[in-house]
Amino acid sequence: MPNLLENKEDIQQISDKNCAMRTIDSELNTLLMLRENLNSSLTAALDIMQNTEGRIVVTGMGKSGHIGRKIAASLASTGTSAFFVHPAEASHGDLGMIADTDVVIAISNSGESRELIDILNYCKRFGIKLICITKNPYSSLGKAGDVVLTLPDNGEACPLGLAPTSSTTATLVLGDILTACLIERKGFTKADFNARHPGGKLGSILQRVSDLMHTGADIPLLDENSDMQHVLLEMTSKRLGCVGFINSDGCLTGMLTDGDLRRCMSAEIFDKKAVDLMTKNPKTVTKDLMASEVLKIMNDKKITNIFVIENNKPAGVVHIHDLLSRGVA
Repeated sequence: MPNLLENKEDIQQISDKNCAMRTIDSELNTLLMLRENLNSSLTAALDIMQNTEGRIVVTGMGKSGHIGRKIAASLASTGTSAFFVHPAEASHGDLGMIADTDVVIAISNSGESRELIDILNYCKRFGIKLICITKNPYSSLGKAGDVVLTLPDNGEACPLGLAPTSSTTATLVLGDILTACLIERKGFTKADFNARHPGGKLGSILQRVSDLMHTGADIPLLDENSDMQHVLLEMTSKRLGCVGFINSDGCLTGMLTDGDLRRCMSAEIFDKKAVDLMTKNPKTVTKDLMASEVLKIMNDKKITNIFVIENNKPAGVVHIHDLLSRGVA
């Protein structure tokens, strides 16, 4: 006889998957509608945000507020000064956080959140620019806005049609659109991003070569005409598994690794000079390169050491372990 418990589990799995697919399809359709409905209001909103002399203040109640916090955080981390103000707290003193030069982004799916009334009135009283995100441009919120970014009126993915699902996804994506467009408009760079993300995985990946390289007396470096006995001593004492070589002008002309030495080891090796065995014109990088880019170069070239040069002269050296130990992977 078939196992009834297994049958029930199979039926439940099918039901769960169907529910998941309906949710995904509903939210995808909402995003497609958002894409089709983009218009000049987007550019108008971005103009206001880019040209403000103050900050971007994001506000919203309930689920809209949760999405608003993320939008504010994304803007702040990508070069646009922004923060979130809870509308209820605003009515009890936090309105004072909003300056005349700021821009307010108010979010409400219906456009009729009572908690936003004080903020709307405050914006009107002091002439503060107001960007509204709502599905109903004719709502109280929509009528109050200087610019209205309209959300698709496509219902919710929730089986009851009640819990904010598709609407919050569309709001989140619209916030990402504003963030991405401002990144392009302002010419925000990886270096700028790094300055705002010193910790965690992003901070590791966005480190520059100058943050990791060995410099000064720690660089294994000799004249290109050095004998092999000095090369071995230099490689051993500096413990980086390589030695770089310079000419009379101080320019890097070659390098040897411990692997190179093993491959050319013979009884005659001590009769040779570094210039006879070194890899000439080795791959080099500059100190302003991102650590993640250097790691890719080293992986592609299958090398474990790379010299950092400035005006053709060695400024440092990086070992692959320096990258891995700092979380660059």
